[in-house]
Amino acid sequence: MPKLKTKKSVAKRFKITGTGKVKHFGAGGSHLLSKKNSKRKRRIKKAQILKNKGDVKIVKRLLPYEK
Repeated sequence: MPKLKTKKSVAKRFKITGTGKVKHFGAGGSHLLSKKNSKRKRRIKKAQILKNKGDVKIVKRLLPYEK
């Protein structure tokens, strides 16, 4: 069997935690920040756990050798 390749774009955006959850940062935190309020910017900056089970399955398939 050939090795599976890691999708590098996904590896930069998501991390698999020790318990197998998928961690990511909110979208929209890099530009057009003047129109966003402080509360929204703080929320975007924080790491979040991916909740949608379908998305978690896709991300884990694209990161074959992460825990």
